[in-house]
Amino acid sequence: MMIEVLKSKIHCARVTEANLNYMGSITIDEDLMDAANMIAGEKVYIANNNNGERFETYIIKGERGSGKICLNGAAARKVQPDDIVIIMSYALMDFEEAKSFKPTVIFPDPATNKVVVK
Repeated sequence: MMIEVLKSKIHCARVTEANLNYMGSITIDEDLMDAANMIAGEKVYIANNNNGERFETYIIKGERGSGKICLNGAAARKVQPDDIVIIMSYALMDFEEAKSFKPTVIFPDPATNKVVVK
């Protein structure tokens, strides 16, 4: 049996931009993507802690070291700059493998969205 489990999470990142005039997606600083084990084109679920919105989109690479978290297209209507969001991706895996799988969870600096090394 295959089940869907949390693979990666960027916990409490600050939205830096909302760009309604873009085709769609979420732009994420490439440093955050690497730290969270996420890739361009990957489907992600986003929860907005400020207004309760939950939606899905896909990732595009943002400038490395920029701290950028930008919601594009229709998703831009679900956030405001400075909102706090949780960005999650999931993976399908065998039930037995899922029992021991450990997701990658990162907690960026709340002011800069820079990767915090613990």
